[in-house]
Amino acid sequence: MTERWIVVGLGNPGPQYERTRHNVGQMVLDELAQRTGERFSAHRQSRAQLAETRLRPGGPRLVLVKPLTYMNVSGGPVSSVMKFFGADLDRLIVVHDEVDIDFDTVKLKRGGGEGGHNGLRDITKAMGSKDYLRVRVGVGRPPGRMDTADFVLRPFSSSEASALPLLLDNAADAVEKIIDHGLVAAQNSVHAR
Repeated sequence: MTERWIVVGLGNPGPQYERTRHNVGQMVLDELAQRTGERFSAHRQSRAQLAETRLRPGGPRLVLVKPLTYMNVSGGPVSSVMKFFGADLDRLIVVHDEVDIDFDTVKLKRGGGEGGHNGLRDITKAMGSKDYLRVRVGVGRPPGRMDTADFVLRPFSSSEASALPLLLDNAADAVEKIIDHGLVAAQNSVHAR
């Protein structure tokens, strides 16, 4: 099987956002790149950093994508990468932060609403469809009356930071399970945790 998968990790550019909840999608892609020994490099045609790899020798090709734009304009880079590689929408996996899921939880789905996530909204607009795969990485709800936008742009708490490597590992495993076994089997495995 050599069909190409496009795996996008959402986040914001710049060191001030690197370790924030909103950038957990890009952290998952860093984990996947590390597992396969690949490095990201700039891709001028798409305003993104890419790493082309395989999960294992002879396995399907993966293009790991970290947009270099701000989260709310992720659609342009994603659309450009999809066109550049001639990829089908059913081979697009978007990894993103999700405030409606408890921290340390990963959920998988295809399509559906964006739940106020501007990065997903922009990708949906650019692709002309909501029907792409999503790896939703739980970052929890903001405490008290804190604004959601402020919350996701903050770094993880110290207790969350100590648990973060396991969360990133689980989310990277979820991406691999979708590619290797399909969405339903991956959901059965990941959601059972």
